[in-house]
Amino acid sequence: MMQLSVCLSLGWLQSGLVASALILFGLVSSSSVKAEESTKNFLSATPEIRAQLTPRQRAVLSAELDGKIKTLSFREGEAFKQGQTLVEFDCSEDMAWLRKAQAELKMEQKKHQAKQRMLDMKSIGILEVEISESTVDKAHAELSIRQARIKKCIIAAPFPGRVAELIVHAHEYVSNGKPLMKIVDDRNLEMELIVPSLWWKWLKRGVEFTVHIDETKQDYPAETLLLGAEINPVSQSFKVIGRIKKNFPELLPGMSGSVTFPSR
Repeated sequence: MMQLSVCLSLGWLQSGLVASALILFGLVSSSSVKAEESTKNFLSATPEIRAQLTPRQRAVLSAELDGKIKTLSFREGEAFKQGQTLVEFDCSEDMAWLRKAQAELKMEQKKHQAKQRMLDMKSIGILEVEISESTVDKAHAELSIRQARIKKCIIAAPFPGRVAELIVHAHEYVSNGKPLMKIVDDRNLEMELIVPSLWWKWLKRGVEFTVHIDETKQDYPAETLLLGAEINPVSQSFKVIGRIKKNFPELLPGMSGSVTFPSR
């Protein structure tokens, strides 16, 4: 009788352990499933991320010489083409020095030719001809200096774009290195995004997304251009550079909006 009681007790104990194990396994499995579903839902979500439009090319043009500004060809907001004159300095004095250098070079070349003929007739020695040749080289160098300065009298647009800000006015005298104007390329707009680090698994260059610009209240097609080189360990995020796929005249640098990636 006692043996039967012990057997029954052991049976109930084993049944209880099995039930507890099943319950515990069910809880662990449920937690794993929920965690997996949570991660999957996070990855497949389509979060909105803020972005600001920036020009791919921008520059602050500065004076390369001391002088008086003769002309500012464009006003703030006006568009220009690559190679067009943006700033012209009054270089009338430099032009006079250039003509003087050209005349001196021409004179020294003629002297050198005459000395070479005299050398052929053995009227002078080789040393005088060599000195004359050095004088011609010196005149060439002086002319090159004047030509280089004349090139600085005109500042041409390094790329197509628009004048963002005029810092000086026409007829002002400025010093070498003085900032004159800010220009931007408003046709090739980019944007900087900060996205979750978990996106690193699938986000590649060329992935298309949509940006909704607040100022225009319109959606525009865009794509990823560059991915950041590191993960921020504090925010668990990384930087992405994107670009607007087409040229939209209504878009300007500084506009901002929200970015939406497709479901994953």
